[in-house]
Amino acid sequence: MSAPAHPDSTDLDRLHSAVKREKEDLAPENRPAPLWATFLLMLVAIVAGAQLGPMTGGWSFDISNPFSIASGGGDPRPNDGIVGDTLDPFALAMKKGGSSYAMCGGCHGPTGLGNAGVAPPLAGSEYVTGGTERMIRILQHGITGPLTIKGQNYNIPNGMQPFGATMSAQDLANVLTFVRNSFGNEGTMITKEMVQKVRDEEKRASQWTDADLKPFAEKNVPGDIPAGPGATAAAAPAPAK
Repeated sequence: MSAPAHPDSTDLDRLHSAVKREKEDLAPENRPAPLWATFLLMLVAIVAGAQLGPMTGGWSFDISNPFSIASGGGDPRPNDGIVGDTLDPFALAMKKGGSSYAMCGGCHGPTGLGNAGVAPPLAGSEYVTGGTERMIRILQHGITGPLTIKGQNYNIPNGMQPFGATMSAQDLANVLTFVRNSFGNEGTMITKEMVQKVRDEEKRASQWTDADLKPFAEKNVPGDIPAGPGATAAAAPAPAK
């Protein structure tokens, strides 16, 4: 004979079902955060943002309108106050020549140490620190064949290509000045007028050889040197370009 059913069992089941319908049980980790905690976090974020903006210079809150973000303004990069139109001619040539050197760095390397089998070094090269006329002629018309630089023999396939047809006299002067005063080198600047003088006198249609350039090894193109090492004229601000 089975035990009699508990007189309240039916009512208890019905009561539990009603409670579950009204409010679902949540695990402790799934319970929503209290409203006061959410408000406190928002307040902390606003105060921290208002303090961080002025410190970093990136942005700050406008007190008159707490929902707007104002730009910090100005260029955050370091600036020594030197601009293009106040640089002396030598400094301006070095700045612009450094940018143009990108066309040379692929072969001669970013530090001017050269690239074995591709191009000889520019650092400490007697071709760089020697006569300015030889340097101008090489960059203007290119060079091919065997070379001896710093006691090392080079014979670069196809040689160095000419840049005279693709670069202005000023651009050539800038990069030549940069090379002559970088990588541990020091030499007088080469001016646009010097480059143009060689261009007007030499209408060569082929690359130079080392033997052809021997007469110009220590020859300097005449002209005033406005600034930098060996300056012969009082420096005057160069116009910005």
